[in-house]
Amino acid sequence: MKKFFVTGLLVWVPLGITVWVLNLIISTMDQTLLLLPEQWRPDRLLGFHIPGLGIILTLAVVLLTGLLIRNVFGQRLWAASEKGMLHVPFVGSIYKGVKQVSDTLLSGNGNSFRKVLLVRYPHPQAWSLAFQTNVPREVQGRMDEEYVAVFIPTTPSPVNGFYFFVRKADTIVLDMTVDVALRSIVSMGVVSDVDATAIHKIYTPNIS
Repeated sequence: MKKFFVTGLLVWVPLGITVWVLNLIISTMDQTLLLLPEQWRPDRLLGFHIPGLGIILTLAVVLLTGLLIRNVFGQRLWAASEKGMLHVPFVGSIYKGVKQVSDTLLSGNGNSFRKVLLVRYPHPQAWSLAFQTNVPREVQGRMDEEYVAVFIPTTPSPVNGFYFFVRKADTIVLDMTVDVALRSIVSMGVVSDVDATAIHKIYTPNIS
């Protein structure tokens, strides 16, 4: 009886959580329909509610925003709006923190994670996955050896973590993408498609 019950849980728990997450996302995106004038809303036009129509509007708004910001006029307009938002008490601090996290995770420029490393943490006999970021010039100029800045995320929330400066010679560069590393961290190592060659590199410290 216990085996049957556990088997049933293994089927329904991931299925139920998936349905719950999808329902949360769809219902949240459907709230964007409230931005439309009441006479233009699908519920009013069709006479009944169709879940998920908000996704179409959300994608359209995101794409249109990206299109506008990519030109010179849009960039200047957004820069002025963002500057004003940052000066609003409390709102500015929240926006700045969220923007820094989103830039790190989504952008393809120098502010994003550059490499996946192994570093000695939380003690010399342990290894932890870390992401290489940028060392401020002021910090780098005061060090007698080459150091790298690393962000060590916590499990299962990779948004939180620790920011350290470690000797480059004490790190190991992995042949692993940031996406794979994030999946491994979020799933606590349960879901990981890390290539075996990446693990073998643990025995070859980065001294270049």
